[in-house]
Amino acid sequence: MGMTLAELKSAVKELGMPQFTASQIAQWLYQQHVDSIDEMTNISKANREKLKEQYEVGAMKPIDCQRSKDGTIKYLFPVSCRAMTTNETEGFVETVFIPDKDRATLCVSCQVGCKMNCLFCQTGKQGFEGNLTAADILNQIYALPEREQLTNIVFMGQGEPMDNLDAVLRATEILTADYGCAWSPRRITVSSVGIRNKLRRFLNESECHVAISMHSPLPEQRQTLMPAEKQMSIEEIVGLLRQYDFSHQRRCSFEYICFAGLNDTTTHAREIVKLLQGLECRVNLIRFHEIPGVDLPGSDEKRMEALRDYLTGHGVFTTIRASRGQDIFAACGLLSTDKKLRIKN
Repeated sequence: MGMTLAELKSAVKELGMPQFTASQIAQWLYQQHVDSIDEMTNISKANREKLKEQYEVGAMKPIDCQRSKDGTIKYLFPVSCRAMTTNETEGFVETVFIPDKDRATLCVSCQVGCKMNCLFCQTGKQGFEGNLTAADILNQIYALPEREQLTNIVFMGQGEPMDNLDAVLRATEILTADYGCAWSPRRITVSSVGIRNKLRRFLNESECHVAISMHSPLPEQRQTLMPAEKQMSIEEIVGLLRQYDFSHQRRCSFEYICFAGLNDTTTHAREIVKLLQGLECRVNLIRFHEIPGVDLPGSDEKRMEALRDYLTGHGVFTTIRASRGQDIFAACGLLSTDKKLRIKN
């Protein structure tokens, strides 16, 4: 798992197998979701034995799950030790399954912890432990008990996708390729705080939706909330996005956690309208979920509705995202495996 068709072709060639075996393996992996090489029954037994000498499927089931009263399920997945930057022998990430009527969204992680250290995010408080491989990312989908129900995938779990871009691009290639899972890229959204050069590369090399963490249209204030503003400002991000066409199926959105009296004022609303004027996009307003040691007041429903109505009334399509899984710490900004890194399975 995690190998592209080109890499599978190289692997079977090295083992002295016919090239078409690579396509068979890809189908068994990404369409049939087998658990073992022995299940790849249209490959000769002799070739299966050759494969087993050097490879395994690589699927790892979740080792824990928590269920919210609203139906949200949070899973704890092991990740490969080679993904870790510490001396730990194993690591974990959290993945959130969110069923909602005829939609079922999976929020996947791409790193153990995160380097971005956004003030309002529990994952950032964990610090950075390591990048997930493409196989680690795909396994969150592959080994999900509700895999067949999925309609959408969002890279909005632990970690900054642009900080692990090679693995994210590899995973989304396999998810969308004809030889892979054959998903439409319109079913996948990748989030980012905005990282110079990496964001441009993603926009050039992927057709998936993009979601930008804004949280304030004012650069100085945004930097107090998000240190990444210093590396790539919100004005620079929007300027880059203006170079791409979002008027058709590909979507650009902005994530905006609302803090009472801090970023939900009329002044902020006017600045958002000014910043995004003429850009085909939407804004998703998100409730703040308190985390320990952070003294930020969340906006109430009335203030969020007023902000939404102002933005929509001035040409910026805006919605308020429903909060899901807060009781199991699965909502936006609450994911963390800091303590679980030391769990022995």
